[in-house]
Amino acid sequence: MTSSNGKYDVELTITLTEAPGAADYQFVLLGSGGEVSEGSTLPDPRAALAAVEQFGEEIFFPVPRPDRICTQQYGGPQVAVVTGRFRGREVSSRFSRTDGCEIARWRTMAALLGGVAGSTGDI
Repeated sequence: MTSSNGKYDVELTITLTEAPGAADYQFVLLGSGGEVSEGSTLPDPRAALAAVEQFGEEIFFPVPRPDRICTQQYGGPQVAVVTGRFRGREVSSRFSRTDGCEIARWRTMAALLGGVAGSTGDI
């Protein structure tokens, strides 16, 4: 990836683990000017870029909300780590499915998380 030259507005690496001990999947999303760039490896990079463009600010850089209440439900063992840059800001975000709030975050960014079992089942 080439974040040092500022070529991309969105430059993210997604590392997805479906279960503890399982092999990781790794995907890349590159985009500039709202368009997917060559080198993106997600199953549906256009949908992923659309999700990132629409929800990236609030998902990657959330404002703390101490009054937020999350349902206590378990959505599965999947974990995704997203790193890179979004509109010039450093991204380091972890996604899981450990409660209702985390499941909602996962669903919002499912296209970015590779579409494997536990997200949309596309692979």
